[in-house]
Amino acid sequence: MDRSRLLRRLLPWVAVAALLVIVASAIQLASGGSHPTPNALASNRYLDPGTPLSGPAPDFTLSDEFGRRVSLSAYRGRVVILAFNDSRCTTICPLTTQAMVQAKQLLGPSANRVQLLGIDANPKATAVSDVRSYSQSHGMLHQWRFLTARLPELKRVWQAYHVSVAIEHGQIDHTPALFMIDPGGRLSRLYVTQQSYAAIGQFSQLLAQHASVLLPGHPRVYSSRAYGQVFPIGPQTRVSLPGATGGQVGVGGGSAPQLTFFFTTWTAKVFPLRRQLAAVERYAGLAKSARLPRAVAVDEASVEPAPSQVPQLVRSLHPATSLPVAIDQSGRVGDGYEVQDQPWLVLTSGTGRILWHYDASTDGALTTADLIRHVRAAMRAAPRSSESGPAASAALAGSPAALVSLHLQAGQLLGPETALVGRLSSLRGYPVVLNAWASWCGPCRGEFPLFASSSVRFGRQVAFLGVDTSDSSSDAQTFLVSHPVSYPSYQTASTDQFQGLLPQGLGGLPTTIFVNRAGKVSFVHTGQYDAQGSLDADIEQYALGG
Repeated sequence: MDRSRLLRRLLPWVAVAALLVIVASAIQLASGGSHPTPNALASNRYLDPGTPLSGPAPDFTLSDEFGRRVSLSAYRGRVVILAFNDSRCTTICPLTTQAMVQAKQLLGPSANRVQLLGIDANPKATAVSDVRSYSQSHGMLHQWRFLTARLPELKRVWQAYHVSVAIEHGQIDHTPALFMIDPGGRLSRLYVTQQSYAAIGQFSQLLAQHASVLLPGHPRVYSSRAYGQVFPIGPQTRVSLPGATGGQVGVGGGSAPQLTFFFTTWTAKVFPLRRQLAAVERYAGLAKSARLPRAVAVDEASVEPAPSQVPQLVRSLHPATSLPVAIDQSGRVGDGYEVQDQPWLVLTSGTGRILWHYDASTDGALTTADLIRHVRAAMRAAPRSSESGPAASAALAGSPAALVSLHLQAGQLLGPETALVGRLSSLRGYPVVLNAWASWCGPCRGEFPLFASSSVRFGRQVAFLGVDTSDSSSDAQTFLVSHPVSYPSYQTASTDQFQGLLPQGLGGLPTTIFVNRAGKVSFVHTGQYDAQGSLDADIEQYALGG
């Protein structure tokens, strides 16, 4: 979901702007923890500092994973950490629950004064067996109470907490909201979980510290993490990770392409994990003779319920796997490879560029033949050396002056919407391809290499511009360094600011707007471009043919 829309829909009693203000300085920390200074939190795009709330927490009575009726009011006298979780989620919910469990553990002897509650946010999986299965898979069966009910009852609770739950394109989309409720039963703080495996430890510490503020005596928090951004380790960097059965496994940073399969053991409850592992292993066995990129598997241990889970799974495979299986304990590799779900496949070039990714949880398991087909197609469509760096400049030499000025600003982040409007006016007579993106938007990252290629192939005839929206300047600039393109981007505060071009504003990110030579919008493509051919065909039809 577009972050700006998510924040607007979240809570009517919280102004959207308040979610963007750094408020951590209001937290009085207990001993043993780092002070979450505003500057540190402001620099960390993967950590929500929380938004202060007030007023009584709406009461409810629902059934837990054992079928027992549970009321919020029963926990007066305790701090309650309440999260809305999809009982079949493989994306952000496991990050939330892992942070909740760790937060409670960080309070040591005072943990018994904190109650963890989850409320099911999946309208298609509301049975007690659904919440029990999730709790078992994540090692939380006796760590929290995961609550559910008949759909009408759940909807009343969602509405009471202003949590959006919807089914979009067959997938569950819900607000990843986590509430802190004080011992008197009043709302104290709202957090929105961010998609970052590496930030789970920081998030859990932040939760523990605020829980400590709400508890009598402000008990110690047994953690002292800093709150600056934990930088990811991308495929450009060679990293040696612990192997699932001992030794070390090298990942990334080589001179050759690599296929990486990210997974977690608990996905076996909702996904044919063993079958997918076997398909990846068969691919790995054929890779050398078929001249395909090598394959490696990486377990995202930051959301595993126990360290022993991965070795147990690998040793239980029959026949024993020869596929190298590494363990990403820090979460930095998962973040660096832009993993948004589990399981997740990533194909990278020898220079560390992401050429293709595949969300197996959403789109289904792949056979070995499917893998080979996808990898070969991605390798054929991979940007050539002439489509980046100095070679791109050489390929674009001889462009008209108005387009040369764009090429000279390649990868730069420029001014606000007013400057963009002026630029579009100066480009009248040239077709324009305008791509709206944000650094936190997974689909935007996925399609950026396609725009990098197209902007070189068509850059002598078509003006390409990026528009970064609902983003911070520092995050956007960091993104542009690691995702090079041959044109600049402008920055706007939110998707609503596109009303000069689109009366209804943007429907979400990414969105690509095609403007013809007369300065009129000829076509709008909402969502990610998955293939180079699709983007190029639209450029030929709506830009060059418009």
